[in-house]
Amino acid sequence: MEILITILVTFFAGMGAGLGTGFAGMSAAAVITPMLVTFLGIEPYMAVGIALSSDVLASAVSAYTYGKNKNLDIKNGLIMMFTVLIFTVVGSFVSKLVPATAMGGFSVFMTFLLGIKFIVKPVMTTKEAMESTDAKKRIIQSLVSGTLIGFICGFIGAGGGMMMLLILTSVLGYELKTAVGTSVFIMTFTALTGAVSHFTIGGLPDPFVWILCIVFTFIWARIAAVFANKASPKTLNRATGIVLALLGLVIMGFSILKK
Repeated sequence: MEILITILVTFFAGMGAGLGTGFAGMSAAAVITPMLVTFLGIEPYMAVGIALSSDVLASAVSAYTYGKNKNLDIKNGLIMMFTVLIFTVVGSFVSKLVPATAMGGFSVFMTFLLGIKFIVKPVMTTKEAMESTDAKKRIIQSLVSGTLIGFICGFIGAGGGMMMLLILTSVLGYELKTAVGTSVFIMTFTALTGAVSHFTIGGLPDPFVWILCIVFTFIWARIAAVFANKASPKTLNRATGIVLALLGLVIMGFSILKK
């Protein structure tokens, strides 16, 4: 019975995380962590490590799929990734000065609001309009945005994928597919860095739960990324919005159950 429960929990956790990653570049930690803690009683620190490691392959296969369809900005993605990694450390240090309760549900609530935003006000920027931006201006924007995203991610402890998607579409003027492709490209490396540090400090998790989460997240991320790259902008906005809004509500529900 315990094995069946473990399979069901990891399946739905992987499905939610994979869909969020493939559609919106969302971090798997936002879905997998609360489900593992709430339903399987896994220690939170270890649950985050499992989620981050699940994020690596899911983000990588999503980035490959978006890149294959020419919906990935590697040059500016690398610039942003560099500043994100540096300022995540800075934000993490500053967060020690602020009570944890003040930051708890921010990223979850932001996921829900971002989902509503994509439904009500879809991103309809074209690739032509996106590529018309001056190259030097784009580099400066990437540096500033990476600094902001990294600091917020480190300060709050989550929400990096959501912040990237919001800033790439709203501030840098990216077309939605390119924004998601660039976001998952960056998340591949940030998740890998986080997973390695978690397992180095806390040791390796239960291999059965670990493998199931990685496999299920990978499969659903691949399905979502393939669908997203074939969908029209209007359909993709609607699908992304629905996925994010539902995930936000579900995660808020898990947070209430945990209490």
